[in-house]
Amino acid sequence: MRLFIALNLPKKERQRIYRAARPLRDGDMPVRWIDAEHFHVTMKFLGEVRRERIPALEEAIGRVAASTKSFTTDFGGFGAFPTIRRPRVIWLGLGANPELRCLKQDLEWTLGDLGFETERRSFHPHVTLGRADDRGGAGAFRGLDDRMAEMAFAGDVKVHTLDLMRSQLSKNGAAYSVLASTRLASA
Repeated sequence: MRLFIALNLPKKERQRIYRAARPLRDGDMPVRWIDAEHFHVTMKFLGEVRRERIPALEEAIGRVAASTKSFTTDFGGFGAFPTIRRPRVIWLGLGANPELRCLKQDLEWTLGDLGFETERRSFHPHVTLGRADDRGGAGAFRGLDDRMAEMAFAGDVKVHTLDLMRSQLSKNGAAYSVLASTRLASA
């Protein structure tokens, strides 16, 4: 199974983000836009995992959650990876506050003990809004930087749970389902 660990967003926030990103979707860009119901923050991508490893994963996530108090983080700023001129992913950023960074690091260390590879890239917490298609040629994203600069979105979200998620790929994109949800410690 293809698995990852995520922070899922409340429905109200997913809808607010979706409405705020409308100017991007209305542009004529070669992007496969993500449905609001799938908005989340990936904390750790695990890749293909055998079913018999899931109990150990759940236990490890539980240990991290038990040592992490619930917290609030903020949203803000639209962007693209790797560059805004040739994006592969269009996103809404999250403030990388100390609590979020510590949660990420605790997951890396704990899952490293289970044999999962430690992420070497810098952590850039974000909500993926869309994935660029390869069909876009030179200039397909002209003006994207200006459009993003004109957009405003602010808000925050209370982080209460860590979710072990399954991703099932198809020609229409990925479908996500929660395999296990673990509450963070009370503040």
